[in-house]
Amino acid sequence: MKGRRTNILITLFLGFIAACGLMVVKTRNDLMPVPQSLAAVISDVSRQQVLDRCGRPLTITYQNRWNIHEYVPLHKIPGFLQQAFIISEDKRFFNHHGIDWQARLNAFRKNIFSLKAVRGASTITEQVVRLIHPRPRTIWSKWLEGIEAARLESNVTKADILEFYLNQVPYASHRRGVVQAAAHYFNRDMHTLSRKEMLALVVLVRAPSGMDLHKNPGAVETSVALLSARLRQAGLLSIGQHNRIADEELALDRSGLSIPAAHFVWSILRNQNSDGTHDQSRIRTTLDGDLQKTIQDIIDQHMKGLKNRCINNAAALVADHTTSEIIAWVVAGNSIEQIPGAFIDPVITPRQPGSALKPFLYALSLEYGWTAATVIDDSPLKEPVGTGLHSYNNYSRSFYGPVSLREALGNSMNIPALRTIRFTGADNYLIRLRDLGFESLDQHPGFYGDGLALGNGEVTLLELVQAYTVLARRGSFISLTALNDHSVQRASKQIFSEEVTSIIANILSDPEARKLEFGTGSLLRFPVQTAVKTGTSSDYRDAWAIGFNYRYTAGVWMGNLDRRPTDGITGSVGPALVLRAVFSELTRFEQTQPLYISPKLIRMDICRNPVSETGGPCLKKTEWFIPGTENALEEPEETRETIGLRQPNNGLELALDPRIPAEEQAFEFLIEGVSNKDRVEWVVNGAAVAITSGGKYCWPLKKGRHRVKAASWRDGHKMPDTAEVVFFVK
Repeated sequence: MKGRRTNILITLFLGFIAACGLMVVKTRNDLMPVPQSLAAVISDVSRQQVLDRCGRPLTITYQNRWNIHEYVPLHKIPGFLQQAFIISEDKRFFNHHGIDWQARLNAFRKNIFSLKAVRGASTITEQVVRLIHPRPRTIWSKWLEGIEAARLESNVTKADILEFYLNQVPYASHRRGVVQAAAHYFNRDMHTLSRKEMLALVVLVRAPSGMDLHKNPGAVETSVALLSARLRQAGLLSIGQHNRIADEELALDRSGLSIPAAHFVWSILRNQNSDGTHDQSRIRTTLDGDLQKTIQDIIDQHMKGLKNRCINNAAALVADHTTSEIIAWVVAGNSIEQIPGAFIDPVITPRQPGSALKPFLYALSLEYGWTAATVIDDSPLKEPVGTGLHSYNNYSRSFYGPVSLREALGNSMNIPALRTIRFTGADNYLIRLRDLGFESLDQHPGFYGDGLALGNGEVTLLELVQAYTVLARRGSFISLTALNDHSVQRASKQIFSEEVTSIIANILSDPEARKLEFGTGSLLRFPVQTAVKTGTSSDYRDAWAIGFNYRYTAGVWMGNLDRRPTDGITGSVGPALVLRAVFSELTRFEQTQPLYISPKLIRMDICRNPVSETGGPCLKKTEWFIPGTENALEEPEETRETIGLRQPNNGLELALDPRIPAEEQAFEFLIEGVSNKDRVEWVVNGAAVAITSGGKYCWPLKKGRHRVKAASWRDGHKMPDTAEVVFFVK
């Protein structure tokens, strides 16, 4: 009997030893490595953050496992907040070595008596271990966390542990640490919080989701009162402070990013990553956070006023052309989820610019020998489109006859622009546009044709502002930058002369030059001299306003990113008002200056009515000339064109109107490159049918296939015949 009992005891003892051995092995296998420093825990997490020019954050992500953007050292966390956390979470924090055995025994006793888990007794060190090595909440996990906590305290200081905990302790809505929690619930820095607000942050960590103040503002009141009483007993609060905490009401204020610049940030990060510099922790940009917020408010308020005009999207871009820095990159809508297509950045999305490109066409014509006084014919014009003809009109559908280049550009006339691109050549113009940075215009010149003069290609707002900085910078191209890095030297390239850009800027800032179409008191007349141009694409799909003054270049686009037409929004109706407000902000506190005018230009009086044949008096006006062009003849542009048939075009198909007698129907033949005094002989189907003065003839319509050409004489001298074209009448 005695031997049997001995055998049982030996078996139990051996089983105990084996169980202990298995427990040791399992413990050794399940323990995770303890970091040698807590800084190493988050060192492998990307700390890349985009800042404005003053160092204010433009990005704060709450999706990372760790708080990487708002980590503060322990000495910058209010002492009262530190003490409250220690009293609440681990009152013997500075006395134990990772495990508070006294708290564990008390918790074990209370849990046994309550027959449920009412206390966990985890120290702050154990909570840090749990943050580093998340595990299921089991007794075994508790055992492992205790061992790892002891190991951690042998590697790092208590101060390091407390600092890490206060910066990484989780709250609701993916916030981590007291800094993010203070902003999330009270929209304030933690140093400005009242004692009750600090105590609320302390008790919230016990159940971050269950006691979320934004969902249940009164959820923490009882816990805060109990913690306040404990602090009073510990001598950390006076009776008066304790009573004030009881009487105070929590004032919640949901925070958000103070500087809305999501699309700008995406552009920065995309370019940074493509350049292989993604490891840079802080990216200082050129963005002016205050200006960004102001323009955001301006454009959002203006869009609200246009909500019934079938328009959803808008953007603004501002650059300091004296430094080539982008200082505002604004997309309508404070939240990128507020409007249709909000995840598309309209600043870098190609759209048709309409007349916004015309200043560069006229700049090229000045370079080729024209002057601001050159006369261009603004009369009805039809262009071949396929087997038909397209009639061009100005915005007002008025025609002004012979106008100066200054008037043509100032009033954004379409027909003079078409005549100008024939002078410069569409291919030459496209080359110059690409030199200005319009990379979006990547098609063959034949793809655009003369319609490039009216903005039928697609460009981005960024490209357009970049190009206008060339006009503002006296013809010099320097690529715009969004990075605040003065160590990088950007190359410059002269695109236009300073004389050419001075004249263009002078025209765009001249209210008298635009009075035919816009009047002299329009929105485009800014208090400070500013060169302004608007643009509107076909069917009112895109509306633009671009301008520059002595220092800043700004552009505004409005439209629909899904390409639906707006309800009649033009550049002078929508974007111009925003642009005016933007420049008002830009010059509010600055000593303003006029636009630069080259001292090389010649200023002289000329006749306002140089082509008048009435014999009336000369109406004087002042004009600027590039040296060597001041004595150029001010003849209509059409006399300098190559002689050729403009109408009909080859392959044109016409149809008789059955409602009108055939003998009363006619079609107008037109020749370009001849004056009204030139003699023209018209030859149809090999036979001369008429002789006219000037390049117009109304030919009686006849069914069939026809051939036409013309011969012309000037001052008795024969000029080249036009090429023969074939057209059809049905």
